[in-house]
Amino acid sequence: MTARQKTPFNHTGSSFDSFVEEDGTLEEVELSEAMRAGKISKRTMAERIGMSRSQLDRLPDPENPAVHLQTIAKVAKALGKRLRVEMVDAA
Repeated sequence: MTARQKTPFNHTGSSFDSFVEEDGTLEEVELSEAMRAGKISKRTMAERIGMSRSQLDRLPDPENPAVHLQTIAKVAKALGKRLRVEMVDAA
């Protein structure tokens, strides 16, 4: 095969969602996608929920234990959504 010929793409790896979940960035990707879908910039989102852009960037960080449900509820509201927390029986 020459350099110009394309080789068939055989995807045998995990899905993108699985990759970002393992990578620890799934929440960040989901937040970014929701903001993009709602046409909301980081600046606008930060203003709506009353925090700085750098604080907004730390929200989806799994290593940041200081995120409160009230903050997550504000994010949901700014995205036109509502937060629902559910407790279920352990497996």
